[in-house]
Amino acid sequence: MRIAASTSVGRGKPARALLAALGLTLLPLLSVPTPASEAGTFTPVTPERALRFPRDFGAHPDYRTEWWYITGWLTDSQGRERGFQVTFFRSATGIGADNPSRFAPRQLILAHAALGDPDKGFLLHDERAARELPPLAGLSRDDTHAWIQDWTLQRDPDDNAYHTQIAAPDFAFDLRLVPPGPPVLNGRAGFSQKSPDPQDASHYYSRPQLEISGTLRLSEQAFPVTGRAWLDHEWSTAYLAEQAAGWDWIGINLHDGGSLMAYQMRRADGSKLWAGGTLVRPGASVQVLAPDDISFTPRRWWQSPRTGTDYPVEWSLDIPGTRLRLVPLMDDQELDARRSTATIYWEGAVRVLEQRPESDKAKSEEIGRGYLEMTGYWQRQSGL
Repeated sequence: MRIAASTSVGRGKPARALLAALGLTLLPLLSVPTPASEAGTFTPVTPERALRFPRDFGAHPDYRTEWWYITGWLTDSQGRERGFQVTFFRSATGIGADNPSRFAPRQLILAHAALGDPDKGFLLHDERAARELPPLAGLSRDDTHAWIQDWTLQRDPDDNAYHTQIAAPDFAFDLRLVPPGPPVLNGRAGFSQKSPDPQDASHYYSRPQLEISGTLRLSEQAFPVTGRAWLDHEWSTAYLAEQAAGWDWIGINLHDGGSLMAYQMRRADGSKLWAGGTLVRPGASVQVLAPDDISFTPRRWWQSPRTGTDYPVEWSLDIPGTRLRLVPLMDDQELDARRSTATIYWEGAVRVLEQRPESDKAKSEEIGRGYLEMTGYWQRQSGL
């Protein structure tokens, strides 16, 4: 890790080495969630706060944790399909508030980028970390703009399009992402509850059905790509309940132009602690899915050859009136982010099939594509 360039901290070494490379000792702030009872130094998430744009496209440094998450499918001119991820995280450290130095580590910025290539059979990925220190690394409070040196994500207020540039050793992309409409507010007008206790919550909106155009570089060759992507922006002070070990999440662009977001917070025994979701049908009102509306059922497991972690890479998902099947683009989409966010998780491209009744002998129909995220299988998810 580094403050303005990649570091030589090796894969698998403790994440404290990462922060030592920054001259910091802040890993506990990244690794330990903030219980609602101990979150007094940060702004709480409340249902009374209305989301307002474009202001809420930007950063919210008074909250403990925040992320801008882009996932999607890319198609090149030969018809080859790949999944990709770009994420910028912000973590308020709670220290340095009284320190006038611009080098005080009040806000940490971390970034993940990944490319899922079936020809290789595993994820290509890279990560970065920095304290907020413009012009090397920073975040806009007024609109979406996050960067760590030459890794960037920015929204153009003139045409509402997003632009991201990532240059990693094994891949690079330069993508323009255009939303078809306004943000989708998840939960109760953007207040997304994460446990039976409403203090465990986030402010959360999505930009589904982003139309992609741009360039992908692989093996020193650059070629044009198109596709569809999904952007999540979420910020919170206390989002992970003490009973929660991790979560399973999907963001799906449906082929009919709609979208589906669904998640479950899991206990250590795998049972559902809480769930929620948002279903958007073309020409219909947004449907908020309650905990009882959502049921995730693992159908097939895969074991990582590197960490030995078992992940349920195929699922059945029941929502009102529909049973869906989630099938991965490839099994090995495990991301080792111990050098930045001190965790290992599975984040990968999936196809979504609508399961037919057993009496219907026709094959299940693909109705969408998107991404599945699974945390807390390697170890209990404990923060960023």
